[in-house]
Amino acid sequence: MNKTIWTVAALALVLTACKSTPMNPAKVEDSSVTRPMTNSQGKSGADSSASTDKINIKTVDVDTSKDELSAAELAKRQVFFDYDSDAIREEYKALVANHAKYLVAHPQTKVVLQGNTDERGTHEYNLALGQRRSVAVKNALNVLGVSDSQIETVSYGEERSKQNCADDGCFQQDRRVDIVYAGQ
Repeated sequence: MNKTIWTVAALALVLTACKSTPMNPAKVEDSSVTRPMTNSQGKSGADSSASTDKINIKTVDVDTSKDELSAAELAKRQVFFDYDSDAIREEYKALVANHAKYLVAHPQTKVVLQGNTDERGTHEYNLALGQRRSVAVKNALNVLGVSDSQIETVSYGEERSKQNCADDGCFQQDRRVDIVYAGQ
């Protein structure tokens, strides 16, 4: 009997520790992406009375005038991922390394890594996958010498889809981490 009470108490403690806290997306300004929202029956498109959800992404130019890195190297700010994966693809490791060099040379500069997914999967799963993707890029930056204090990670799951279609070509564009520099 006593063992059962301890088991139930331990299970309750674990479940309490695992409860999720709602995430509030960061408010950013400037250029925007518009995506149709679905109505209460889950339909979207021209025939439904869908409103648009405006997503704002702030882009800050980085000063490369005193650096070895060119502006073109740092202008690439998206790391794309394979389906259902948080492993950084080989072709994006140089891009991450370029941003790491810049951040190490400019320790006052901060960056937000925004994890995104395509629309397949549940909302909760996509938020977790987006977070794992942003953390994968953060860990790569950390290995290359970037301080934790310079990096913030956030997941938007499927909420910031660039495309509004349902084929793999479009889905590839949504499986990404956006590297967003904070104001300098």
